[in-house]
Amino acid sequence: MDKDSIDKIEIVYLKSVNYLEIKNVMLEAYPNMQSSYWKEHHIETLNTLFPEGQVAIMVNDEIAGCALSIIVDSAKFSEKHTYKEITGNYSFNTHTPKGDKIYGIDVFIRPKYRGLRLGRRLYDYRKDLCEKLNMKAIIFGGRIPKYHEYADKFTPREYIEKVRRKEIHDPVLDFQMSNDFHPVRVIKGYLEGDKESHEYAVLLEWDNIYYEAMSIKTITSKNIIRLGLIQWQMRLYKNMDELMQQAEFFVDAVSGYRSDFALFPEFFHAPLMADYNHLTEPEAVRMLAKYTDEMVKRFAELAISYNINIITGSMPELVNDKLFNVGYLCKRDGGVERYEKIHVTPDEARVWGLQGGKALKTFDTDCGKIGILICYDVEFPELSRILADEGMNLLFVPFLTDTQNGYSRVRNCAQARAVENECYVAIAGSVGNLPKVHNMDIQYAQSVVFTPCDFAFPANGIKAEATPNTEMTLIVDVDLELLKELNMHGSVRNLHDRRTDIYTVAKRVTE
Repeated sequence: MDKDSIDKIEIVYLKSVNYLEIKNVMLEAYPNMQSSYWKEHHIETLNTLFPEGQVAIMVNDEIAGCALSIIVDSAKFSEKHTYKEITGNYSFNTHTPKGDKIYGIDVFIRPKYRGLRLGRRLYDYRKDLCEKLNMKAIIFGGRIPKYHEYADKFTPREYIEKVRRKEIHDPVLDFQMSNDFHPVRVIKGYLEGDKESHEYAVLLEWDNIYYEAMSIKTITSKNIIRLGLIQWQMRLYKNMDELMQQAEFFVDAVSGYRSDFALFPEFFHAPLMADYNHLTEPEAVRMLAKYTDEMVKRFAELAISYNINIITGSMPELVNDKLFNVGYLCKRDGGVERYEKIHVTPDEARVWGLQGGKALKTFDTDCGKIGILICYDVEFPELSRILADEGMNLLFVPFLTDTQNGYSRVRNCAQARAVENECYVAIAGSVGNLPKVHNMDIQYAQSVVFTPCDFAFPANGIKAEATPNTEMTLIVDVDLELLKELNMHGSVRNLHDRRTDIYTVAKRVTE
């Protein structure tokens, strides 16, 4: 599947999907098991018993894969159970709503969609469901389809150990372990007719660290949001491919921690101007603008591939021969949205000829409404107040500052925005130097996540901060429920107590 042709990715319950579509996906996914696919009555039974556990992942409104599961009481089954036993001979009468573990029945991906990490999305969905339902763990019997190639040399236990040590590559077992499932034991005779695995399976388990015994939790929307801030080191690159390879490294790193967002700094790709240092500054930055379309396209692919929302920092963009400082929100569902720098600095206007933008809006994401302001914009409180009035809980600020006093302006204003708008503010900048790029000699940064200042938050309003002037990532969890509590019961209530009878802030509608 060409990533360029993907417009939308979403996970839906199987109840909303036609069975014939599911059947076709199974036949494509299991070409060697054409007679043992799930029948319509199986899917109907699972949907009736446990609808939240039966999902499909859709790409451009076409089924790309499915995940099936039930809830079991682990005390009723030994670790040596078979597939028939755990499924009640495929009747699923073993499903126990008050059980303690989610049991994975099946996960399959259509061949043409493999390589997009869709399987990981389905496993992440199960993990979220496991946490929301307060289950102890997710378990399932994992096939070892390459074992038949080594059965005359190694026992199943030896084989698993060699896969663990990366001496043997098993596509299924490697995938499971890379998704944080650990082997519990080998099960003999697990799946009848599985010749590739010699009917062996590995009982795999993922433990829910948030499990609380004897408690009941309802399914709610996601409240704990994980932010991945990238403090980028300015260095010279041979070309855009090499720069984007470094960008992908950071996306991979923060997504590996299941971050919901990756935030890049303003103009982090400025090193590409080194090839144009013989030109004037206005000419060089316009050459940099030629990379923008391709970079956005590649970031959109990374967002889908790594299942993370990416805020691309900012980059120059020519629109009707006018130069703007813009960025893009590349969503993990395939959506791409644009934001603009409203206030350009005197230096940006004088040296590069940048124009101020007009678009100001919040963005709907799978983690709620967010706002994005580029660098200098955070120094104007009206902008973030308008975004807060539109429901923003998270404000992202990609920035680029050369001196410590310039950085202090961004930092102090960003912290003020967190207090006055009762929101979280994440800022990310670049560090280092670029002696071969005019007007971009030095950079100073310390990436930070700011919070309101009240009892539920850090006393100094700083959730976490990076080491100054050092290339690194900052992974931070923020709790949206705390903002709701603050808004209703905070020691002070900045949003509630505004004197709108005296003053207001409004957004002027422009064409």
